[in-house]
Amino acid sequence: MIKAFCAPHMIKTIIKKTGYIVFMLFLISIISFGAIHLAPNSFFASGELNPNITPKDIEQLKAVYGLDKPLAMQYISWFKAILALDFGISFASGKSVSSEILSRIPITLLINIISLVFVFCISVYFGVKSALKQNMTYDNAVKQLSLVSYAMPSFYLSLLLILFFGVYLGWFPLGGINSAYTQMPSWLDAAWHLVLPISVVILGSIGSMILYVRGLAVAVLKSDYFFFAKARGVKGKNLLKYIILPNLMPPLVTMMGLMLPGLIGGSVILESIFSINGMGLLFYQSAMARDYPVIMGILIISSFLTLLGNMLADIWLATINPHFKRAKR
Repeated sequence: MIKAFCAPHMIKTIIKKTGYIVFMLFLISIISFGAIHLAPNSFFASGELNPNITPKDIEQLKAVYGLDKPLAMQYISWFKAILALDFGISFASGKSVSSEILSRIPITLLINIISLVFVFCISVYFGVKSALKQNMTYDNAVKQLSLVSYAMPSFYLSLLLILFFGVYLGWFPLGGINSAYTQMPSWLDAAWHLVLPISVVILGSIGSMILYVRGLAVAVLKSDYFFFAKARGVKGKNLLKYIILPNLMPPLVTMMGLMLPGLIGGSVILESIFSINGMGLLFYQSAMARDYPVIMGILIISSFLTLLGNMLADIWLATINPHFKRAKR
């Protein structure tokens, strides 16, 4: 694995992808900055911050935060600051935007990474098994359940799980990540609180992935190399290990990379419903308060994580796809 990453074509790929990330972040910063400042009203609008605030006070606050300068100058100052990982000061809390994001981002990443691992493993298992039993009762049941999962809105699924498992059965907490009074260890208490949120992400994402894996597996089962392998006496687990799974991995890795933006974006709704103090809830609260520095900081960080995830998926794909290696030589 280490040799694969140190290969010349892999180093070139990493350099190209890094340049692509930098360029895309630059474009995203311009578009996001312009869109935020084109939005109607502002945090400093008369009556928004304080009903007794005067126009003179507003002008003074704008001067403190640099909002009295031309838009182009504001962008240049802001972009120079983010190059030093300084996203400014929150209008609402007066705290550093970087510290606020750093305090919220671990729980958001934890939920998304755990969910992604479960979605990958479960979809491969049921998708391949469904393809092996094509047009049988098991296959039809998996397809129908996958369609239900695909069509189920995440906010509706969240409410159903809260009502059934939280209110009716009382098995899981309704929100947050820690109980005020509990004899459980803190990590176990947090895990218990995250069962429902992670279940929502898994159940909402797994339907489309199972159908996707099933379609890929069916194509492999109908391929010439699969029939050739069977003709040479390859059977059972060896067919799965050496023929089916290796041919599923490249498109699956690409698909998992494409799922990252949806998972991160879905955190806004999920964390708002379950009252989880993550980056999604912070974004929602900042949007309601028109807290521009926090909004911009979250947009840049989310974009970077999405681009980084896609780059890692491409690098992983390059290590497992021989066609990619030959094409780069």
